[in-house]
Amino acid sequence: MRKKKTKTAICLRSTHPPVRVRSVLPCLVVLLIIIPAVVQARQPPAPTNSAVIFGTVWGPDDRPVYGVTVKIRRARDKRARWVIHSNHLGEFEQLVPAGKETYVIWADTRGFKTPQGKHLQPGEAVTVEIEDKERVNTGVHLK
Repeated sequence: MRKKKTKTAICLRSTHPPVRVRSVLPCLVVLLIIIPAVVQARQPPAPTNSAVIFGTVWGPDDRPVYGVTVKIRRARDKRARWVIHSNHLGEFEQLVPAGKETYVIWADTRGFKTPQGKHLQPGEAVTVEIEDKERVNTGVHLK
């Protein structure tokens, strides 16, 4: 009579964790590093020592004009220090250093045409005086 061979049992459990656990663990570590940085970024910014010049560019038909280049300089300077563009509501906004200062604002319409193809002429420069940390509202009119 023949002897039967005994089957050896294969161990299905290993000492290493499953693949899912090995791939999730580094993700958790990364999240624990990133979350405090995101929470810290959401805190409101510290107050700055600046004032705000806010204005609107008005066209000859007394409607706001989009995309006009607005230049701002200190009254004692010769060149524009800040160059910004009006947004879709014709508005512009610029932070300037706080303190007593006079600023000159004007529109630069070189190369600017309205969607109707009309060339606009710049109006007179506007003078704005700032005393301290404040917001000054103004308007720039085009011809």
